[in-house]
Amino acid sequence: MGTLGFWRLAQADPDWIAAVDPDGTEHRAGDLLARSNQLVHGLRELGLRPGDGFSALVPNGADGLVFYLAALQAGWYYTPINWHLTGPEIAYIVADSEAKAFLVHPRHAVEGARGAEALAPERRFALPGGDVPGFRPIGDLIDGRPETTPPDRTAGATMHYTSGTTGKPKGVRRQLSGLDPDDSAELMTFLLGLFGITPGQPNAHLVTSPNYHTAVTQFGGTALHMGHTIVFTDKWDAEEMLRLCERYRITNSHMVPTHFKRLLALPEETRHAYDLSSLKWMIHAAAPCPVPVKWAMFEWWGDCVYEYYAATEGGGTLATPEGWKSHPGTVGSAWPISELLIVDDAGEPVPTGTAGTIYMKMLGATFEYKGDPAKTQASRLKDYFTVGDIGYLDEDGFLFLCDRKADMIISGGANIYPAEIENELMVHPKVADVAVFGIPDEEWGEQIKAVVEPAEGVEPGPDLVDELLASLEGRLARMKWPKTIDFIEEMPREPNGKLLKRKLRAPYWEGHDRAI
Repeated sequence: MGTLGFWRLAQADPDWIAAVDPDGTEHRAGDLLARSNQLVHGLRELGLRPGDGFSALVPNGADGLVFYLAALQAGWYYTPINWHLTGPEIAYIVADSEAKAFLVHPRHAVEGARGAEALAPERRFALPGGDVPGFRPIGDLIDGRPETTPPDRTAGATMHYTSGTTGKPKGVRRQLSGLDPDDSAELMTFLLGLFGITPGQPNAHLVTSPNYHTAVTQFGGTALHMGHTIVFTDKWDAEEMLRLCERYRITNSHMVPTHFKRLLALPEETRHAYDLSSLKWMIHAAAPCPVPVKWAMFEWWGDCVYEYYAATEGGGTLATPEGWKSHPGTVGSAWPISELLIVDDAGEPVPTGTAGTIYMKMLGATFEYKGDPAKTQASRLKDYFTVGDIGYLDEDGFLFLCDRKADMIISGGANIYPAEIENELMVHPKVADVAVFGIPDEEWGEQIKAVVEPAEGVEPGPDLVDELLASLEGRLARMKWPKTIDFIEEMPREPNGKLLKRKLRAPYWEGHDRAI
């Protein structure tokens, strides 16, 4: 151990540009180091001890990075909160995470103030840039505190809340390792090492999604610990992404298939107006990627597109460009430190090529859903866990996803996977986005409904319905065709690309006893 980890790197080279805010402000590593040290001293004075936690409601940028770096060297849990939530939802996470301090950016002052009620006023802090009533300025925590390395450092962790399709979100809490923070950070870099990512400059990582998501924090934070420059975006835009890739010579990023679809929809001349020769490891996950979309990305960007499948809880697979091209549609094979198990409803392993529930485990990783031993137990099978996805392994050990168990449609007794139908519709040039789910059907139990967001300038209506259905001819069994197609102006997605299917599905199930 001894060459990686942000704090070591920043001491060795304080002038390296470690972060770039969405407005273009550049931050030296030495400045981020000083601010994170001051925050540790300030929060310790407030009474925080190893094992305690704090939460924050902040946009993408260096501020959140400072909070993350403070927690990771003081043995605290840091919980970044989704800024799309309402006051009561924020209050639930602040209370449930047992936050001993809550930091809010003025941009999120209204809901942030509503969400802070569980916490004593002296534990609430507002970032500069506007008034947040009932909050102390963050200067009270950091001004005048030493910029020197705090004594008794010990590794902390992030505790993210999973969005969950049902019930309240749950915090995924890992046991603290007790390691030296730099050694712990160096161990974290194993994840990016799996993709072949190398440390040091001139590497730059582009953050394309909100930092309150596990993977976004994980990949961005780990790139920082490898000495990369982290470039933040405020709101994702296809052409802006290409501009940033050229401007900052981006080498790696973390994306979702919706991003690919929107990039490919740009006019040909726009797509080729930017120099993307720096791209080396453009990693995607979070949703199945239609095979033709991925081939199109390889044609445009070359062999720099990597895919993985994993969960906040730990464990996963990796598809390298070579692995995917020899097994199109796969999400990859198990990481060296991870194992996969596919089982039937009785928990028994199924044969190769047979779909079942995907269970995973990761060497040395244990977690619990905070305050919910029943949910933790329900997701486990021996020392494996599941998030309820369905898939199968081929004879080479490559995993193929079918769908989430909760999204499966049971029509006339047959199991139908919406993801398969979505992938076929998604490749149509007139479709910007699509969701497929089951709605009540007196005769069949459920019928297949598609909701489509038409591409820009495309007129929704019966003609488009006919055209979309006709495009499925010979590509999808008729029993899998949507019975009806509705149109929507904009698909409800979280900014990390996760589709909020329950929002679309709910109106169709009103007054029925079974809502999936």
